[in-house]
Order: sequence, then structure tokens, then C-alpha cells
Amino acid sequence: MIKSIRGTRDLLPPDTDLWNRVEAKVRDVFARYNFREIRTPVFEDTSLFARGVGEDTDIVTKEMFTWEDKGRAASEKSQSVTLRPEATAGIVRAYIEHGLDKRGALQKLYLIGPMFRRERPQKGRYRQFYQINAEIIGPPSAGSESPARDAEVLEMVATMLDEIGLRAWTLQLNSVGCAADRARYNQALREALKPVVHLMCADCQRRAETNPLRVLDCKVPEDQPIIEKLPRISAYLDDACRENFAQVRAMLDAVGIPYTINERMVRGLDYYTRTTFEFTHGDLGAQSAVLGGGRYDGLSESLDGPKAPGIGFAIGEDRLILALHAEGVKADESLDAYIAPLGAGMNPHALKLARELRRAGVRCDLGDETFRLKKSFEAAEKAGARYIVIVGENEAKSGEFTVKNLSEGTQVSVFRGKLAQHLQHAQ
Repeated sequence: MIKSIRGTRDLLPPDTDLWNRVEAKVRDVFARYNFREIRTPVFEDTSLFARGVGEDTDIVTKEMFTWEDKGRAASEKSQSVTLRPEATAGIVRAYIEHGLDKRGALQKLYLIGPMFRRERPQKGRYRQFYQINAEIIGPPSAGSESPARDAEVLEMVATMLDEIGLRAWTLQLNSVGCAADRARYNQALREALKPVVHLMCADCQRRAETNPLRVLDCKVPEDQPIIEKLPRISAYLDDACRENFAQVRAMLDAVGIPYTINERMVRGLDYYTRTTFEFTHGDLGAQSAVLGGGRYDGLSESLDGPKAPGIGFAIGEDRLILALHAEGVKADESLDAYIAPLGAGMNPHALKLARELRRAGVRCDLGDETFRLKKSFEAAEKAGARYIVIVGENEAKSGEFTVKNLSEGTQVSVFRGKLAQHLQHAQ
């Protein structure tokens, strides 16, 4: 038997009912905040991620699915291609390629789809996983650099999680400053790490040389006491970045969004500047982040595009569903009615009735005239129907149908014209 590849999985009903409910709510919230959908290819030129995400990030050095795409004709050059490990770089590439900056307005874009990383599969982490991304990007003249954009994104995420039904979330907030701040901070980290780095994991020893900021991403328990004593980035922010971060916090305070400052949170991608954030959930264990994001004011320029400051986030949909399960949130799997044709020649009548009810918004399933009454009742219960509607010869002629409430055991007769209203009354 052929099975799914390790690190991938099939999403099956009833789980997909909850996924669809979450995505429908997310789309509704995005529409209210004037975000519009973008769909980018699931594979891109490898250099997009090396330049955009960062050559020394774990994503680029360890986790990407990359292959050489050879040209069909002898004159065609081969191209290194990578399955997208994240969405922001591709969205910014599309922004540049299609000249969206020339529209002169902020672009509020969202994307829902699969991402791919060659990492060790574990609870909530898969090699093919799903993300919900949103980005605000545009020219400075459109207000893209304003701390109001940061606060708006954070307030939107809080609203989204509340409306999805996730309650026990915590917002962690930090500022990683501008490029100059990071350069000063990286140098301070190099100096602080020199006498202790030999005590740390192999990844930290490599990062201490190539990109010390990445040391703060380390999850090895034995390294945490050392990391806790390292310099904090807040001491290296310039006045403009301090003021920017203060304004973001003041706006969150004004709308009542709770948060905690986490100066060790830098996120794992090189393009972040100033505001970075994570929304975490206590029931997800050590890897507690449900979503994360931040500002990336120089990403467009690093990809040969125009100056286009931006901010965005990515929700790990797999982990969001796990968090919802932990809080007991389930999809509504109920069915309004099961239409049970009884006797030869009743299938057409039952199908006609089911069509009428479905067009009126009733969720119903359809039996078969070969079923005996007992089998129809069993099928209705397995389908999770609230009611069973009997369609026999007498009902077909009179237009009055026997309707039984399967949970209460009560039975009534309902005329065709009032049937849809009766079946939806219990919702």
C-alpha cells in the first residue's frame, strides 16, 4: 500500500470542516480591514529566498526543498527552483514585478496556502504545512512606515483570533530596530559570546560567527542560561526606533490589546526591522507560537525593488487548529435533515424535495428507495441529521410529509411549503 510521504498528511472530514470554518472567518475579517487576496506560485527562483529571507537562516541553510530545473531546449539555461518555505518574499517579489508601487496606495494583501520546509516532523509541524499570510506594503508617501500600520495589523490579528474562537492567546512584542541598530547589537553580541560560545550547541557556535542575532532563536534548553545573560537589544535602539516602538505600544494600550515585551524575540528571518511579534498559546508546548511577524522596511530594496516599507504576519494554520482543539472548539458537523424515500419510484420525488430544501438553505442528505425504514433511520443517525423526512407514495401525492425529530423522538406532519422553515427552526 502506498502511503503519504513522511512529514505530510491528509486532512479529512470532520477536521476539514473546522479548517473551512476558520478560513471563512479569516477571509471575512480580512475583507473588513480592506485586505485583498493574492495567489503566488508555490515554487520560486531559489535566489528569492536566499536574498530575501537570509542566507544564514535555518530556512535557507537547512530546510528548503530545492532542485535544478533543466531547460527543455539546449539553449535554455537550468534554474535553481525552491518550493516556497514562506510567503512574504514571494508577495514582495510580485509587488515589485507587477509595479504595484505605481498605484500610489498601500497594498493590503493576504494569501492562504501550503508552504514547504525540510524540517523534522513533530506535533504541529509538517514538511508540507499551511499558512495564512497578510502584508501591508507600499511607498512611504502612502503611510507605509507609520506605527499606525503596526498597531492596525496587531489589532486585526487579535480580532481575528477572538472571532475564530481562540481565547487563551498571548501577544509578545519587541523591536529589533533599524539596520544600524542591528549592526551595533550584532557587534555587542559577538563580543559577549566570545568567552562562552564554546559551551553552546553547534548551531550557536556557527551563528556566533555568521549572524549572532540568530543565537537568540536557539531553543536548546542548555543554552538558555547563557542567552539570558547576553546584551538586550533595547539598549542599542536609536531615538527614532525607540519613539516608533513607544507609539505602537501606546496605540495597543488605547484599544485594550494586552501584550508583554520579550526582548529575546527577534524572529528567524533576516528581513525584519523594528516591530516584531508573536501570538502564542500555552497548550502548544515549547513551540508555542501560533503566528508571528513583523516589519520589513528594507526587503523590497534588497530584491531590487523600490523603497516600500511593509509589515506582515504568518499564521501557522496547523498549529492554530491544534490550539482550537485544545480549547474544545469544534466544527458544526450537524445535518438538518435526511430525506428518506420509501418504496419503488420514490427516488425522483425525494430528489425533487431535497433540491427544493437545499436551494432554501437546508443542509440535507438523500437516501435510496431500496432502503427499508429501519435502514433509513440508521443512515440518518450516522449522518448526524436532526430530522428524518419520509417520502412515500402518500406524501408525494398529498404534499404533506412525516418529519421525525431524531433526538427528541417527536413526530409531526408538515406541508411542503413550510418544510424548510420547520427544519431550520432548531438551528
